[in-house]
Amino acid sequence: MTAFDAQRLIGDLTVTLDIDVVVGAYPDRDGPPGTPESVLGTLAAHRVEAAAVASIRSALFDVTSGNDEVLALAAAQPSVVPVGTVDLRDPIGAVPELERLADAGVKAVRLFPDEQGVEAGFPSVRHVARHAARLGLLVLTGGDVRRFWQPFTGLEARVVFLDTHFYHLGDFLVAAQDEPGFHTTTRLLNSPDALETVASILGADRLLYGSRTPLYEPVVPLLRLATGGLKPDEVAAVAGGNARRLLA
Repeated sequence: MTAFDAQRLIGDLTVTLDIDVVVGAYPDRDGPPGTPESVLGTLAAHRVEAAAVASIRSALFDVTSGNDEVLALAAAQPSVVPVGTVDLRDPIGAVPELERLADAGVKAVRLFPDEQGVEAGFPSVRHVARHAARLGLLVLTGGDVRRFWQPFTGLEARVVFLDTHFYHLGDFLVAAQDEPGFHTTTRLLNSPDALETVASILGADRLLYGSRTPLYEPVVPLLRLATGGLKPDEVAAVAGGNARRLLA
C-alpha cells in the first residue's frame, strides 16, 4: 500500500498571504505555544509567504498590549500584516481602539465573538461593525455565518467570515449575493465542490485562503485548493491576491 503523500498533491502551490493567523496561546487548552517564531516557521514550511496576524492576548486579556505586540511584530517582520482586535464586551472602549489602530495604519480588525462570549444579536456587534465600516477597516470575524452575517448588512462593510463551514455554505451564498463586501475563507470548505460553487455563483474573488495557524493544520486547506477545479488565476487570487486587494 502506498502512503498518502499530501505534499506531492499540493505541489508548488504558494500562498502569498494567509488571512487567518494568530499568535499566542489559550491558557486553558492544550496546543502549540503560538510564539511568533514557531508560527512563522510553520507558515514558511508550508510555502506561505506572508500572513495577516492577530493576537490571542488581545482577544482574551488586554486589547491594547496585544495589539501593540502585533504592531511590533509587523514592524520587525515584513511578512506580517498586523490585524487589530477589539473587545466586543466593551463596545464603548472598542471605538477609540479602532480609531487608534486606523491611525497606526492597520487595515483590518479581527473579532473573536465565541472567545468573548458575544452573540451576533448583541448591540455591541452592530456598534463595532458600523464604526469599522466608517473607518474603512476590513473585518475578519469568527462565529457562525448563519447568525453573524446580520450585524454587517446595509453598511457597505467589507467582511471575511473565518468560520464558514461547508454545511452552512448555502446560507453564506444567499447572504453574500446581497452584500458584495462579504467574503469567506476556505478553511472549512472541504466538500468536493465548495470552492467551485462559490466561484461559480459569486466569483473566486470572494474566497480567501486562511489556515488559522497554529491552531489548525494548514495542509487541509492547501490540499483542497491545490487539487480543486479552480483555474490557475483563480487559485492565485484565493491564495493571496484577494487578501492583498482587500488590505490595500
